[in-house]
Amino acid sequence: MGRPRLFVLDTNVLLHDPSAIFRFEEHDVYLPMMVLEELDAVKKGMSELARNARQTSRVLEEILHGGSGRDLHLGLPLGAREGGRDNGESSHPTGRLFFQAERFDEPLPLDVPGHRPDNTILAVTLALSRRHADRRVTLVTKDINLRIKATVLGVDTEDYGSDRVVEDATLLVRGLEPLAEDFWSRHAHDLRSWSRDGRTYYEVEGEDTKAWIPNLGLYDAGEEGSGFEAFVRRLEDGRALLEVANDYRQRRGVWGVHARNREQNFALNLLLDPTIDFVTILGAAGTGKTLLALAAGLEQTVEEHRYREIIVTRITVPLGEEIGYLPGTEEEKMTPWMGALLDNLEVLSGSGQGTWERQATHDLLGSRIKIRSLNFMRGRTFLNRYVIIDEAQNLTPKQMRALVTRAGPDTKVVCLGNIGQIDTPYLTERSSGLTYVVERFRGWPHAGHIVLARGERSRLADHAAAVL
Repeated sequence: MGRPRLFVLDTNVLLHDPSAIFRFEEHDVYLPMMVLEELDAVKKGMSELARNARQTSRVLEEILHGGSGRDLHLGLPLGAREGGRDNGESSHPTGRLFFQAERFDEPLPLDVPGHRPDNTILAVTLALSRRHADRRVTLVTKDINLRIKATVLGVDTEDYGSDRVVEDATLLVRGLEPLAEDFWSRHAHDLRSWSRDGRTYYEVEGEDTKAWIPNLGLYDAGEEGSGFEAFVRRLEDGRALLEVANDYRQRRGVWGVHARNREQNFALNLLLDPTIDFVTILGAAGTGKTLLALAAGLEQTVEEHRYREIIVTRITVPLGEEIGYLPGTEEEKMTPWMGALLDNLEVLSGSGQGTWERQATHDLLGSRIKIRSLNFMRGRTFLNRYVIIDEAQNLTPKQMRALVTRAGPDTKVVCLGNIGQIDTPYLTERSSGLTYVVERFRGWPHAGHIVLARGERSRLADHAAAVL
């Protein structure tokens, strides 16, 4: 086996994941002095980047205190860490951390103008690769342009991949799957069924159940709306308990809203199920994520009194240019970011009513819906609330964890998003906080997930999504 690799970390890797230096197993990590300068430049403030910069500095100081000045040129040992502290239990070999303690005067091969930090880090990596010809030196950065420049100059470079929840976003669980065509014939003799409290249940065993997870939606591949639709409720010793799903298409609506397709019907079942505490709904624009979540929330808050109120929050990442300071209270400042909420609230206020009745209904619903900023969530606990996290694809795993852990007793959390529309820098479909919770909650009996695939906004919107 060859010598351990040497990974040169860019600043954005540490700002994205302060524990990144512990993610390279037996390989060595090198920090250019420019990285420390950039960390120092962004450490002030209350932003996520500033907090990560300060956490990174604390981790580096802890490592330095574990060694001594004379050990710097030999590298400081990187223990196996869990939560930023050495757990002392790992049997795997760990690498060493090197700081730049000398000046490299070797210029870049090309005439790269200016003295940008990226070019300085690139020059250091190139010099290290020349000095350590016997080992592989790799620049790790989340900056696509820096990776392009490094490749042009012949420098080995990689994206930071330890934050990836899945290797391929297309492999993300959909939350429902069709039954095999011969399912019913194969289980004709061992299938048990019964009814209780107005619900129908089936118990089945065999090879089919091995790939199922709790709250997975199952359906017949035949004509939609006329076949079998059920959820996997329990898996035990090769047996599965199936519960037939309610049909919210025609006969039974939710706050005036009816499911228009199979995926929406499964989503409403999850949203209205009191045994499900956490629901994730993915889908492109126009698939009905916000409308279904709001309708189910109002049904359980206003009609059934299951929750005291609805809390709606989202990260404030603009689509275009910033428009500057927004006056008013917290809720007034958040209103411009809640256009989708307000549009759907108008639909739910009742299109068939007169002006006065519609306004009265709108005011009633508005009094039960509270808009809250993500910035003020730390330390809060939501008791008996229905919490909607909109545009959740723009949250980092750490932000998502901070939000979901705010849930107190009798609270339901609903995450909505489209991993194809990520606006947060350095987040991808594979590392988004929404992808993170979908994977981490998979298989938990009190969590449900569904992907809405069909747009239901209008024929113009459907055609535009297909051809533009």
